[in-house]
Amino acid sequence: LVVVGFDSDDVWSQFFTSLRASTLTPSSIVVVENSPTVPNLDQVIGSLPVQVLHLRDNPGYGTASNRGVDALADACEFVVICNPDTILTPDAIPTLLSIISSRDDVALVGPKILTKTGDVYPSARAFPGIRIGIGHAFFGRLWPTNPWSMRYLGDYVTEDERVVGWVSGSFFVARTHAFRDVKGFDEGYFMFFEDVDLAFRLKQHGWRTLYVPHAVVTHSGAHSTGKNMARMVREHHRSAERFLAKLYPQPHHAPLRALLRLGLRARAVFVTKGFS
Repeated sequence: LVVVGFDSDDVWSQFFTSLRASTLTPSSIVVVENSPTVPNLDQVIGSLPVQVLHLRDNPGYGTASNRGVDALADACEFVVICNPDTILTPDAIPTLLSIISSRDDVALVGPKILTKTGDVYPSARAFPGIRIGIGHAFFGRLWPTNPWSMRYLGDYVTEDERVVGWVSGSFFVARTHAFRDVKGFDEGYFMFFEDVDLAFRLKQHGWRTLYVPHAVVTHSGAHSTGKNMARMVREHHRSAERFLAKLYPQPHHAPLRALLRLGLRARAVFVTKGFS
């Protein structure tokens, strides 16, 4: 298991408490700390097999995750990658492992993710192509049930496993050799869209991503990103721009890329108005 922290002292205890209660304990746990200070985990890890990597320059979530996976043994068949502000139900990891190990075509599996208020977070989504992306970007807040947002965010009424475009990077299980074969997360992303990009590249290599709603994880969310919202909004739009350039890479897509770039940068300015 690889967990990436940034000033996460307020959530480490609950994370490791839930991990110790898991009915299956990872054979190796790597904590990658992206903040200037190394966390003191002695009181919360118990007997768990934890090693800490300290990346004080904060290279971003994807890069930190890659360094964590690099630290795992080559024989590690599956890896959980997650945020520290997640709380696992006892059977979350074994349920996800059971599913991914039974499906040779699947490289990523993600659980149902609940918010801290118990609502289902839309964590299993479609790739944000031009129609879906623009429709969701412009109508998502004013008209939440618009067809583009509904298609992008996905359906969470049924409890059936299903193939999806991508699952949230806050918690998922990956087939390690597939993750390594595509060189892990694209380190050009600082934050946001690295999970979308990973699933997209795995799909290009013939792999599928699966949503498994009977595995459940709670994600309190934004414990680190909420400290600088203006920057996070800008990073989100910058990452969206990078992903869409990959989604539409051909020379004849150049006018579309330019239009998307202009629209995303204008929207970032608009959304960040009023932030300190």
